[in-house]
Amino acid sequence: MAIPDPADFLKLAPLLRDAPSGQVWSLYGREADTLYLNFRPAAEATGSELTDDDLIIRYAGDDLIGITILRASTR
Repeated sequence: MAIPDPADFLKLAPLLRDAPSGQVWSLYGREADTLYLNFRPAAEATGSELTDDDLIIRYAGDDLIGITILRASTR
């Protein structure tokens, strides 16, 4: 496995700073090639929507609680 360049992670700083809760938990599932981003720990979604570009946007009430990125390695 290639070692990532730490400077690449700097590109995430503005996105993480502006996350809905100011915090982001992430998990990448290699087998499913799916990246899960959660803005609340252990939050249950009450609704979700699949976008045209294969993102699943998850909500708890009116609050955005997570984004699931399908086919993450092709992005």
